[in-house]
Amino acid sequence: MKVILLADVKGVGKKGEVINASDGYARNFLFPRKLAQEATEGNMNILNQKKEAERRKKLAEIEAAQKLADELKGKAVKITAKSGENGRLFGSITSKDVADALNAQYKVNIDKKKIVVDTIRTLGTYEVEVKIYPEVSTKVNVVIAEQK
Repeated sequence: MKVILLADVKGVGKKGEVINASDGYARNFLFPRKLAQEATEGNMNILNQKKEAERRKKLAEIEAAQKLADELKGKAVKITAKSGENGRLFGSITSKDVADALNAQYKVNIDKKKIVVDTIRTLGTYEVEVKIYPEVSTKVNVVIAEQK
């Protein structure tokens, strides 16, 4: 019997897959637990529509991320911090500080987890990678200036 999985089933398949299951397994295990539904023509059409909508949504997200990456590419973010001798900072600049500065200066809301930065402990200019989407990333210059 062909069934469409509604959830991931260990050892059987992932959500949305169409598999061949024995009649007894489908009727006695998968259907009562709402893990699968029969692969009728109507259900197959619904599944195909959902997959198509999901694909379109992912494409739109990638396009938006690419636009944001192009917008941010080569931009400089200025952060001021207190420093001591030889330009050494009191404390350090982290990805949260960079995310807050991006939001304040360019009105771009990026999660701090998506910013790849080693801890910055001295004044200067640094290149920081911003991973906007799994396949989309860009570089942003971070300028650390002394606070007066």
